Amino acid sequence: MDPTPSSSAASPFDMVSGALTDYIPRGKTTQATGSAGAQSDTPARPPADDRPEAVAAVPEAGGADRPEAGGQEQILAVVSLDRNLKITSCNLDAAPFAGVTAEPGTDFATLLPPGDVATVTQRLRNAVETREAHVARVQRLRRDDGTDLVVSMSILPSAARHGGLTVSLIAMARRLHLYASATAIGTSLDIGETAQSLAQSLLAWGDVAAVDLDFAVWTGEAVTEQTHERIRLRRAALVPDRPWPKGYLTCGDNLPREASRLLVGAVTRDDLPQAIVIPDREAIERVLGDPRLVRALVPGNLPATVACIPLVVEGPEGAPGPVVLGVTEVWRRPERPFRDSELFDLQELVAKTARHVDLARQHQREHAQVLALQRRLLPRAGSDTIEVASVYLPTTPDSAGVGGDWVNSFPLPGDRTALVVGDVVGHGLGAAATMGQLSMEARALLSAGLGPGEVLERLDETVTLLDDTDAGLAAGYSALGSTCCIAVYDPVDHRVVLSNAGHLPPVLVHPDGSARTIAAQPHPGLGAEFAVREPFDVQEFSAPPGSLLALYTDGLVEEQAASIDDGIDRLTELVRGVHPWDDLQATARRVVGELAPQGRLRDDVTLLLARMTGRRSRDTATWQLPAHEGTAARARSLASSLLRRWRTSDQARDRALLVISELVTNAVRFGSGPVTVRLVKAGDHLSCEVGDTGNGRPRLRRGDVLDDSGRGLHVIHKLTTRWGVRWTNTGKAVWAELDL
Repeated sequence: MDPTPSSSAASPFDMVSGALTDYIPRGKTTQATGSAGAQSDTPARPPADDRPEAVAAVPEAGGADRPEAGGQEQILAVVSLDRNLKITSCNLDAAPFAGVTAEPGTDFATLLPPGDVATVTQRLRNAVETREAHVARVQRLRRDDGTDLVVSMSILPSAARHGGLTVSLIAMARRLHLYASATAIGTSLDIGETAQSLAQSLLAWGDVAAVDLDFAVWTGEAVTEQTHERIRLRRAALVPDRPWPKGYLTCGDNLPREASRLLVGAVTRDDLPQAIVIPDREAIERVLGDPRLVRALVPGNLPATVACIPLVVEGPEGAPGPVVLGVTEVWRRPERPFRDSELFDLQELVAKTARHVDLARQHQREHAQVLALQRRLLPRAGSDTIEVASVYLPTTPDSAGVGGDWVNSFPLPGDRTALVVGDVVGHGLGAAATMGQLSMEARALLSAGLGPGEVLERLDETVTLLDDTDAGLAAGYSALGSTCCIAVYDPVDHRVVLSNAGHLPPVLVHPDGSARTIAAQPHPGLGAEFAVREPFDVQEFSAPPGSLLALYTDGLVEEQAASIDDGIDRLTELVRGVHPWDDLQATARRVVGELAPQGRLRDDVTLLLARMTGRRSRDTATWQLPAHEGTAARARSLASSLLRRWRTSDQARDRALLVISELVTNAVRFGSGPVTVRLVKAGDHLSCEVGDTGNGRPRLRRGDVLDDSGRGLHVIHKLTTRWGVRWTNTGKAVWAELDL
């Protein structure tokens, strides 16, 4: 062929596009005649001024048998388009393109299935405007009889001076298609996407392709020895995308149990999975034996032949043989019977894909484990003093994007409530394991009576230990820099104690609608030993009834086009608009929907909203008494009057007074300074708390019957449902809970 007239510095694309123009017959449009051996003569190349401004190329077709009459069969085609994407000329003489009709003056979109028109049209327009090539895209063309022809379509900038397009005529060999398909299929760890990629590739051998997978693959369960009775299949992919007859199985449908047994039994012969071909519709109906199964499995009422190829992987160690993950089916017209070479190619492609499907299954199991752990950490229902709602959205709900965000709320002794939110560095099981450990450790330490700042100090040590040579970096995961924010709400005093380790500041909305962020002293996060070690800042602030506290992770407020401060401001405005009677869970979902739309997530999103209602004053009492011998009697007198007003039974009142007496006596004997007594009635439960300025920790110990001291804690242990110690800024508080 003559080189394209251009400068000596012509690009490779210009040289190729010029050569491609020679393939288009000058002054006419050549249609495929349908004869297997039809070849086009190479015409003289038209002058540059007569060249089309845009050309769309559709090289290789797959699926048609290609009998050869001596030389190598031509599998190239070219369609010329103007800048409006209308056909000007074409060469469709090659046998694989029989039945594809291109009329001059019509839109190129007439050659496409309806579902592909928008995508391909946009691709062509981009090529016209930007002169950027689109090379070797798998595409379908519509035959005159309504069936699809799978091709590889490339679009190149035209060598013409007017800046049009030339579409490449590079034919894709079958082996290259196998390689490209196997490579493309392995790019996703999502089961649905992997199955869809496989089905798209299988369509090169037929008119309809389906992938049916065992339930164990969908759920991520371990693949074990199978029996035909146990196997259940679900349709994972079906191409092309078109309206199907009523009753036909489409994506997401479960195959009838009989169909699962038939398919798996058919491909498993002599205890080895094998490909099978059922040659015509009569044989298919005879094998299925049930009109309902025929409607479910056969795509339409036309004659058909089907090839069934099993998805097989090696079984686990000790298993008797390979394991069937599912079955692929390729349907086409019976006048095009499957040749042995085609079955070999199909088996090769499916075999290369089976490993990717199994990897997607393993990822699905890991994904499910991480999500289960995160959802287990989500807050449960609140109490009558605080209402809690939370939303958690992973970056990609059906894929590998599960990260280390976590949020939790739980009751603490003394009628208090803990609110915790954190963000562990990384994704996957490593981050999930660290997330679970930090969350459970925070809950245990808070329940043991440590304050938020002290808990963060322990979590800081934990992250450092997790990141040592043996447990952390050697395993390929580091949690350094993880963040956490802990708040403890007291419904009696209507106050919140908060400490923050490198996390974004919570937003507090007061009942009057005013809002502010609770900013702490900057801290680099957990385990950051490279930084100057500073104590964790502890803040205490008022939260009157009706206040709303929002804790969140950065995925909620980060946006590529704006600063994170702007995102926090938007969150503040949204929570300021929450009405006291609005449903809190619906509000949390609405806030997340406005700040982080599902389709644009760049990171995991977590939001915790807590509406403080507090405890009614008539259900609480707090007294501060001097520490002397008569303090216990004074406390009993005050508590007795209160318990009578609360209309407790005589038996419950006697138990409570005895517990209060023992707690106050120990505070006077082993502590110092004033003694604080607090009683809280919460339904049928009573919480007693006695604080002092001592720093000793009461411990229950075994004693002798003749001992004249040490029995107080035994009495408390027997009469209460639980008891413990909480550390305060001035000392400690011993608490106990009783049933009234």
